Amino acid sequence: MSIRPNALRLTVVVGESDTWHHRPLHSEIVHRAHAAGLAGASVFHGVEGFGASSVVHTSRLLSLSEDLPVAVVIVDAEERVRPFAAEIRELVGSGLVLLDAVEVVRPEATA
Repeated sequence: MSIRPNALRLTVVVGESDTWHHRPLHSEIVHRAHAAGLAGASVFHGVEGFGASSVVHTSRLLSLSEDLPVAVVIVDAEERVRPFAAEIRELVGSGLVLLDAVEVVRPEATA
């Protein structure tokens, strides 16, 4: 699937322990993005962070490494990303849903 040079990036930041019907929330979002036919989705696992609770979660040795931040990143055309973002808002709870315009840059294909 081709992405136009001007696209929209959806970033969803949740905790690794967040679930939706006993499934990791980040996995649910990726599977829904796949089912929606979006261009792709990647999950990034954070090493430290805090959110609405103001509790710092970290993976450092001698610290509790529970509920670390997880970011799901999706890039596609705006008309595909906006409806998907609206669909997943109900899943996210206290997580963060971000939309920002991006320019997709790819190397030229070589013959």
